[in-house]
Amino acid sequence: MTAPTVGIVGGGAAGFFAAVACAEANPEAKVHIFEQSAHFLTKVAKSGGGRCNVTHSCFDSRLLATRFPRGERPLVAAFHRFQAQDTVEWFERRGVRLKTEGDGRMFPESNRSESIVNCLLDAASSAGVVLHSKALVTEVGFDGGQFSCGFPDGVFLCDRFLLATGGSRVASGARIAESFGHHPVPPVPSLFSFDSDALWVPSLAGMSCEVEAAVEGMGLKQSGPMLFTHRGVSGPAILRLSAWGARELEACGYRFSLHVSFLPGATQPEAEALLQRQRDLQPGKLVMNCPLGGLPARLWEQLCRSAEVPSEIRWTTLSRAHREALAASLVRTTIPIVGKSLNKDEFVTCGGIPCNEVTFKTMESLKQPGLFFAGELLDVDGITGGFNFQAAWTTGWIAGHAMAAELA
Repeated sequence: MTAPTVGIVGGGAAGFFAAVACAEANPEAKVHIFEQSAHFLTKVAKSGGGRCNVTHSCFDSRLLATRFPRGERPLVAAFHRFQAQDTVEWFERRGVRLKTEGDGRMFPESNRSESIVNCLLDAASSAGVVLHSKALVTEVGFDGGQFSCGFPDGVFLCDRFLLATGGSRVASGARIAESFGHHPVPPVPSLFSFDSDALWVPSLAGMSCEVEAAVEGMGLKQSGPMLFTHRGVSGPAILRLSAWGARELEACGYRFSLHVSFLPGATQPEAEALLQRQRDLQPGKLVMNCPLGGLPARLWEQLCRSAEVPSEIRWTTLSRAHREALAASLVRTTIPIVGKSLNKDEFVTCGGIPCNEVTFKTMESLKQPGLFFAGELLDVDGITGGFNFQAAWTTGWIAGHAMAAELA
């Protein structure tokens, strides 16, 4: 009897996790991964600045799902089957321990993404997974109970077929999915920095501070660290805004007003009260030389300039008008945004195969039996912090086990 065969297109996180899960659960199955580039797991290797943000230390399935602007509802049940704690244990069983940083992100203790890449390659090798690089799938058909995958140099037949082409190559996976009746949502960028033409912004490049940032007229608001760059602003608060507002921001051409409070949660009267207290404590000192609270000195100087506070003014002579203007700058500085900047190595998209066209119990297509999906090709994406990798591990694990069970 011929051994059942599984074909997986996409040699990234989701594709490898699915392949290993399938091969380990059903040793009789012959699992093949086809990657169109010369290297496997490229995004895993480059992610997290070369450290690989494997997952996040959020071990509550329902809470974990809330970190996904798209895909939250179907992911709740999926995370009940395989969530972040399972990911930690999966890698630890294979000799790779993870550590948790202060913000909840989890990395290999080695601080090297090679630890994750090598672990996945070793797991695939041990499970008997066959790897094919520089393998461009040109077309896929289904006839007589098998899928036929066309390559420039031949055809590969398989009993189960998984698409895990990821966000950076959504078009190739979407085209194949469309041929089976799916209706992919057009992809747009998610998790990006904001570009600004404000002349003062580059002067603060490299400086980070806690803020509350909001996009005018869109109901988008996030709190957390914001980083000034030579082109605009970035950091966790900005990346989360870009994720939650991916489609709205794309629709307005990435031109909008960003309102920033450097005193998160504070009102204008509360900011004025803090300034008055500062005046009472340090009446004889120059305002420009005495940052409020823990604000960085360079930022404080810029806020004073924005409020037109003269550099020679001391706290005791600070006028009411200047105090009100400075308080306004603290709680509502407007930064004009004129575009976006992408980290091409960690590109994440919003869009892909609609969740209602897939059953998340198995990750199988509701249009074509035997066809499965995993990873960023799905219209599922999370905020920054390891959540997108977790979705890849989870959907890959579920798909791999489902294919193994169907072929048993």
